[in-house]
Amino acid sequence: MYLTKNELEIMDVMWAAEKPLSRGELMERSVDKSWKSSSVHILLNSMLSKGAICEAGFARCGKTCGRTYAAAVTVEEYYASTLDSTRTQPEAGKLFIATAKALNLTKEQIAEGIEALKSCL
Repeated sequence: MYLTKNELEIMDVMWAAEKPLSRGELMERSVDKSWKSSSVHILLNSMLSKGAICEAGFARCGKTCGRTYAAAVTVEEYYASTLDSTRTQPEAGKLFIATAKALNLTKEQIAEGIEALKSCL
């Protein structure tokens, strides 16, 4: 799944919210957005078709009701899915090292990650 810069900005808001958001709530929480408010429906529809978000229900918005949206993938699942789009598959060990360095992980966080990986085996 590939998301544009604007779609990733919306995903960041949804991931931080940890609850379904209406279009209005999304707009209120998107203070540093680079996209125009008038294009939010286009972005949401694109994200729905990509499977990045899903409809979560309805919420009362003033005198009307509006759809609410939730992230359909976690931040970790999204970034892991971007690895599938590379032409050359990275070596697992080197990938883990590069990721740990890029995220400035502590020894404790690395140990936690190792334990989580062991539980997958």
